[in-house]
Amino acid sequence: MSPFDTDHPEYFESTFPRHGFPLYRWAERPPDLPAAAWTTETTHRDGQQGGLPLDFEASLAVYELLCAFTGSSGAIRQAEFFVYRPSDRAALEAALERYESGAPIEPTTWIRATAKDVALIRELGVRETGMLASASDYHTFHKFSPGGRARAAEVYLDAVRRTLDAGIRPRLHLEDVTRAPLEFVAPFVEAVLTVCEQAGQRPKLRLCDTLGLGLPDENVELPRSVPRWVRRLRQLGLEAEELEFHPHNDTGLVVANCLAAVRAGCAVVNGTCLGKGERTGNAPLEQVLLHLCGMGYFDTVAPDFRALGRLAELYAKLGEPVPPRYPLYGRDAHRTRAGVHADGLNKFWWMYAPFNVPELLGRPLEVSLTADSGTAGVVFLLKQHLGLELAKDHPLVAELHGWLTQEFEAGRQTSVEWEELAPKVDQALGRRLGTSAAGGRGASEAPRARDRTCVEGRSLRR
Repeated sequence: MSPFDTDHPEYFESTFPRHGFPLYRWAERPPDLPAAAWTTETTHRDGQQGGLPLDFEASLAVYELLCAFTGSSGAIRQAEFFVYRPSDRAALEAALERYESGAPIEPTTWIRATAKDVALIRELGVRETGMLASASDYHTFHKFSPGGRARAAEVYLDAVRRTLDAGIRPRLHLEDVTRAPLEFVAPFVEAVLTVCEQAGQRPKLRLCDTLGLGLPDENVELPRSVPRWVRRLRQLGLEAEELEFHPHNDTGLVVANCLAAVRAGCAVVNGTCLGKGERTGNAPLEQVLLHLCGMGYFDTVAPDFRALGRLAELYAKLGEPVPPRYPLYGRDAHRTRAGVHADGLNKFWWMYAPFNVPELLGRPLEVSLTADSGTAGVVFLLKQHLGLELAKDHPLVAELHGWLTQEFEAGRQTSVEWEELAPKVDQALGRRLGTSAAGGRGASEAPRARDRTCVEGRSLRR
């Protein structure tokens, strides 16, 4: 018997389950992997700063959709809000009301680490605030007068003390840490820990890869190595849940850096769902959470990824749609235009699906017709929209493919979608069944094809 012969295909279903996201099967489990990991979100701060037009109604709608997404899973635990405009404070207050009534995401604030900003949040009712603490010399030497590390540390620590006096937990955001000197970061973090310990409180520290310059590599020196930063702060006495990682995607490594941070012992990733944010965007939390699910987190209760389809719709209404090829939720994220892929979907749809997309995301697998999609694309659309299961050489398929061929040979460059193909299908079905285009209705509105075949007492299958 040939070593290649088998009656039992290997689908690696323990890694690629039929009803879940792909799973990690550790060859060697990372020793510092946190017992629990989750995310926090910054749509109302960094997302808005990056161009999302969030008035009060839109802000609240985003918060409620994110609550629907996380449910009781604990996938997103906090959301940070600006407090500088009346509409932002109103959105924060409304979110706080919902949180006190049982909503799963705790609202927090974001301020500059100054006495003036601490005074602004004293009476808002938040239990925690983020505080901008720029860490690189690019910032400390050019934001302050006089500039330098000592002056920056003095301003930040004064704000920390004032925050503690207000009964609010400080979360220090180490801006631009992937260009920051350890000689500043380490003593500053130690000073923060000391000040908080004297007040009977524990701080949080957020590592900010502000320009996407971090690398997910243990073998790279500081300041660029994300895992080395996580391990160094853990060595200073911070627990996994007291660390957050906040990256941007300027160099395309945002998700890889998030997962490297988690593997190194950081329990929390901060970002935005659907990647909104400054320049190229924040960490896309839905992509990070997909992989956290794969690592075994949220195995009891998972976030509802289908809810984010409504968030994508909201962003489109706000004039900030996700790009067509954006992973998971872009218009074309699950659309093929290649005939070989369409043929694979027809024969065994798992061949070209990374996971059970319709079940887990509430999104269909789709085919657009092009000069390269062949008869397989026509077969797929007829089955998807009308329930017809036809061979590639069926006369109806051949007729429709002939029309497509004429279109593209005449110079057409754009793809054909179902909405354009449907009237052609309706006309062809009308002729073949001896009816008049299903009473003048478009094929998408006509009875499903399987019902028609029963009414006419004949079958369209060869």
